Amino acid sequence: QVQLVESGGGLVQAGGSLRLSCAASGRIFSNYAMDWFRQAPGKEREFVASISGSGGSIIYADSVKGRFTISRDNAKDTLYLRMNSLKPEDTAVYYCAQRSTSYVSRTANYDYWGQGTQVTVSS
Repeated sequence: QVQLVESGGGLVQAGGSLRLSCAASGRIFSNYAMDWFRQAPGKEREFVASISGSGGSIIYADSVKGRFTISRDNAKDTLYLRMNSLKPEDTAVYYCAQRSTSYVSRTANYDYWGQGTQVTVSS
């Protein structure tokens, strides 16, 4: 069974940086595109970024372009999200998700989700 486990969340000041990790297991990691989502209390889940199986194609939400960097290390079966210039509006639970395909597209189905990691940005 596939497992996705997020880590790296915490409390940071506005303007600070944080790196999230998502460790995957259960199937061939490089065959599947991976995404980051986030959800604040009482709000809908929001797309953050996506990366293709090979790492060659990347999509970012407009709200994080220029500040966040998604990457993956297929040798370690791990997905990353580097977050710089953090704002209080970035406060949310961050989830990683594995797509059904190796490529990225504007619409997608997700086979697996992690439990999430809390990111809190103080003002």
